[in-house]
Amino acid sequence: MTTTTTPYDPAPPPAGHGAHAAHAASPPGGRLARVWRGRTEDAPWVRPAFLALLAVTTALYVWNLSASGYANSFYSAAVQAGSESWKAFFFGSLDAANAITVDKPPAALWPMALSVRVFGLGSWQILLPEVLMGVATVGVLYAAVRRRFGAGAGLIAGAVLALTPVAALMFRFNNPDALLALLMTVAVYGVLRALEDARTGTKWLVWAGVAFGVAFLAKTLQAFLILPPLALVYAVCAPGGFGRRIGRLALGGLAMIVSAGWWVALVELWPTSSRPYVGGSQNNSFLELTFGYNGLGRINGNETGSVGGGGGRGGGPGGGGWGETGIGRMFDDAVGGQISWLLPAALILLVAGLVITWRASRTDTARAAFLVWGGSLLITLAVFSFMAGIFHEYYTVALAPYVAALVGMGAGVLWEERGRFPASAALAVTVAATAVWAYVLLGRTPDWLPWLRWTVLVAGSAAALGLLLAGRLDRRIGLGIAGLGLAAGLAGPFAYTLETLSTGHQGSIVTAGPAGGRGAGPGGMGGRLPGGDDGMRADGGRGTGQGQRPGQMPGGTPPQGQAPGGQGQAPTGQMPGQDQAPTGQMPGGQFPGGTPPQGLERGGMGGGGGMGGLLGGATVGSKAKAALLDGADGYTWVAAAIGAQNAASYQLATGEPVMAIGGFNGSDPSPTLAQFKQYVAQGKIHYFVGGGSLGGATGGMGVGPGGGAGSGSEISSWVTETFEQVTVDGSTFYDLTRRK
Repeated sequence: MTTTTTPYDPAPPPAGHGAHAAHAASPPGGRLARVWRGRTEDAPWVRPAFLALLAVTTALYVWNLSASGYANSFYSAAVQAGSESWKAFFFGSLDAANAITVDKPPAALWPMALSVRVFGLGSWQILLPEVLMGVATVGVLYAAVRRRFGAGAGLIAGAVLALTPVAALMFRFNNPDALLALLMTVAVYGVLRALEDARTGTKWLVWAGVAFGVAFLAKTLQAFLILPPLALVYAVCAPGGFGRRIGRLALGGLAMIVSAGWWVALVELWPTSSRPYVGGSQNNSFLELTFGYNGLGRINGNETGSVGGGGGRGGGPGGGGWGETGIGRMFDDAVGGQISWLLPAALILLVAGLVITWRASRTDTARAAFLVWGGSLLITLAVFSFMAGIFHEYYTVALAPYVAALVGMGAGVLWEERGRFPASAALAVTVAATAVWAYVLLGRTPDWLPWLRWTVLVAGSAAALGLLLAGRLDRRIGLGIAGLGLAAGLAGPFAYTLETLSTGHQGSIVTAGPAGGRGAGPGGMGGRLPGGDDGMRADGGRGTGQGQRPGQMPGGTPPQGQAPGGQGQAPTGQMPGQDQAPTGQMPGGQFPGGTPPQGLERGGMGGGGGMGGLLGGATVGSKAKAALLDGADGYTWVAAAIGAQNAASYQLATGEPVMAIGGFNGSDPSPTLAQFKQYVAQGKIHYFVGGGSLGGATGGMGVGPGGGAGSGSEISSWVTETFEQVTVDGSTFYDLTRRK
């Protein structure tokens, strides 16, 4: 094999790297010593530094982990169901009786469900698998960058990823984004390995294809965003003849189709009468869900069944109901503090890396790496910036590995080239731009650590000036200046990350960092748990907060048919239709593990419905829990509730199946009124929970939000007219065994 190197190359791929032949000469002392020392050709500090990176990342991410409780109860309920029923596990059902699925494929649920099946239901059992995914992502990213650019670059990349606020948020949360980020990093690693050697290229492309396929089963088409740049770079830059390159790509594509298609085929071919309804779809079809609600609808905003969907617009010029779109979206008040701290640096370093490597040979792996990571960043950045459909700030965790890789690679390349003034000047510009942008971001929360913004600006400016002379200074002095610049660049995101780790997060929409740094975008309704004065409720729903009016929908415009005040103007800190609940109680009846953290109060989105039932579920008192459990063995579902978050709260409290009428939004046409009447006649459902999500009884809408044909209003009207009402713990139930 011929390895292409360039003057700055500190660590070309070793010969025999497919099996790491250098390990044959591993140092004595046993397996533990070999793990600690690493490869013999590495400097002694390399492996300990890498292990320290993983250890610190793990310690940070597990700290205060249980403060988030069940996190997103929508997915936690599906995890609980999957831990009790293999059928629910396979389909991703919201309840063990398999009424309806989540609105995603189930791969992201599987690790959590297995954990709960083995260790029992609890916060740690649900969230620890997400932490491990985060640590694994840091490790894979380090390995990908280190192979070509050296251990220093790999450590910088890993640290940048671990300290990105939105990464620290989502690698401790139970949404599908953690698994997606890990698998996208693994896929890029596979492509980079395939670019090194024609003899092993097929194997690594197949593994990359498998990663893409499993990622599809986590979050459908978002997994394929980076496919075009990766395929194009391999087709152009890989070793071997063009025909062989295309053939290897075809095999990788086949692996991707098989690894995703087996599950899709089974779901589509399975008789609909014996499987759960596909949540998020209007026709009980996973393909419709994939290409509609979770596919093109996210791009053009035509998401039938979504909140504010169905082609609705609002939120500013060029924007849909989920905020203003455009090139500045990743830098605005709502998103900037989540991901953009080092985004300018990544873009500058991408350009610098391509300039330095541009004249290299076609198969140069350094240039290919910049093209792969840079292409992944740019295409994802473009889609997120201009998508008119549902967009939440936490989606940007997908950008974090790409930003981190480019920062590590670019810094490593420019440092090796610092003897040339253009390279040292590029380093200086990068550090200065990062410090200035951090100053701007920190200025959006002027009362939160006010000293930090000036410290970052001064330290970054000093480091930038020193880096201009880096090529003429002693290496140790230069390293000190570079370290100062790195510290200045990471100080802001590190502070945001610590703030994120110090609080729990619950609900459907969560954001990282201090409250004032999130603006009033969709994620402004995101969840921070411990009390305080930022307008957050205990269950993770955002009350008034900064820039959010009571009753205001994400992006500013409410769904068609709902006035800005919802069910009436809510008091400050409450959502429309929210009843003030007693203190000391978490959704699901109790805080996992017993007593909630000091200062944590129950102020949840109770059964009053409105956005409460949609985004944060309900609070469940002990008497309500006892009522649902009374005679539970005699029913298929102990209760039915409109909207998945509402149903999930009662299911997590009781451990018994609760039917989510209309799925997540309450807008899916399942069950129909006729089906529901049949279930009641057969004695399968004990209670109906009053209130619920948008599209339910309190919403007063005949169809679901965004044009979905939800049957919640019809069912609710029939129930309230036919059955006796029971009030327990301030919550309204209808006993479906007792007619008026």
